Amino acid sequence: MKRDRKVKIVATLGPASNDYNMIRKLHEAGADVFRLNMSHGSHEEIAERHAIIRQVEKDCDSPIAILADLQGPKLRVGTFGDGPQDLQEGASFRLDLDKAPGDINRVCLPHKEIFAALEPGAHLLVNDGKIRLRVENCGADFANCKVITGGVISDRKGVNVPDVVLPLAALSEKDRKDLEFVAELGVDWMALSFVQRPKDVWEARELINGRAAVLSKIEKPAAVTNFDEILDASDGIMVARGDLGVELPVQNVPPIQKRLVRKCRAAAKPVIVATQMLESMIESPMPTRAEVSDVSNAIYEGADAIMLSAESAAGDYPVEAVTTMNNVAIEVENDPNYTDIIEASRKAERHSVADGIVAAAREIAETTEIKAICCFTSSGTTASLVARERPRVPIIAMTNRLGTARMMALTWGCYCVVTGDLERFKQAVVNAARAARASGIANEGDQIVVTAGVPFNVPGTTNILRVAPCDERLIYSTDPE
Repeated sequence: MKRDRKVKIVATLGPASNDYNMIRKLHEAGADVFRLNMSHGSHEEIAERHAIIRQVEKDCDSPIAILADLQGPKLRVGTFGDGPQDLQEGASFRLDLDKAPGDINRVCLPHKEIFAALEPGAHLLVNDGKIRLRVENCGADFANCKVITGGVISDRKGVNVPDVVLPLAALSEKDRKDLEFVAELGVDWMALSFVQRPKDVWEARELINGRAAVLSKIEKPAAVTNFDEILDASDGIMVARGDLGVELPVQNVPPIQKRLVRKCRAAAKPVIVATQMLESMIESPMPTRAEVSDVSNAIYEGADAIMLSAESAAGDYPVEAVTTMNNVAIEVENDPNYTDIIEASRKAERHSVADGIVAAAREIAETTEIKAICCFTSSGTTASLVARERPRVPIIAMTNRLGTARMMALTWGCYCVVTGDLERFKQAVVNAARAARASGIANEGDQIVVTAGVPFNVPGTTNILRVAPCDERLIYSTDPE
């Protein structure tokens, strides 16, 4: 399904979007990728949604990426004997390993790893940062704290520890079971929550064993510090602004977002901007002006994808939320300033023959009457390199692997087409011309740029660039075998 925009839309599935009719409506409204949140839903429910997505994909004849988002280690306090407690600023409050019900003075924090890492002066944030505690003194099984920002604390509220790198594995036992389940089910991307260091990514990559691409969620200060190494270890990135905005001062998040998006673009790895993009549309059919500006800014930055969470998973207006994102993206990308901003922020990376080929393809396309860049890709690498250039013309990513086409549904600007096995370059050019015409991107009198690698079906061999007519008669009469 060809879109009138280049940025991709990720929609999370949930109670509001768990049947065929709704999922198809979301795809037709603009969702290119569906996110399965492993924090919610049984394996049976996840499998049902997966099957529906694949049926929609078949019925619409459109490759769809499925992103499984692992929960990650969740840190939570225990329970309170007399219900919620109102912690007052300046009061003392103790966290410990005692499983007895909590009260106004203490509560269990059943994570000994936290106490092992804490030091006096460290901060703990409870209930999405609404309550802030400062550690006064601590030991192997306790932390005596002072309440810096008060509020109501209740059973099993989440805890964030922004000041230290926690000695916690990025994958809990639940995550390992979920990972194996969805890898066997056949998802295209696996998102890792609360990544702190590249070691977390390599551990997951070893378990995934090539069955899905690995996407690291950046939501911890340690991940921002170690970002370059995490990016190297990952296939893609999600800037998860929810927890990042809890653990860091909120004013730090926008510049971090811009910095991380640019680094991902330079590395030719897809980046998703996520969390609270159209939050008000959970309950309203219209977004706020600020939310529209937020979505627009992510698009102007050149993000590969923008994501809906509760808006599409549990909101009252899931289709309207996707439609709004789609309409905002089309409007932004038609703004002349968009092209200026994208091209001004392009960072030249020229280290290989493939880098030179895709750069030349973009320059030729932008200086002549070229309608599209058609790239043949086995693993998706060539298409990612073309997308890194952010060309003005459409990118038609052609592959003989359905899994690659699905994975590329997350990459900026890529219209993915599954083709048969190829043996000769002329055959590739003919297929590219047919795809350009069939999509409506070009007609018989137009020209396209074709990139490919010979021998075919060998990843990393992009070595040919051809300006080709869309008229097959001219291809057969002029192109070498």
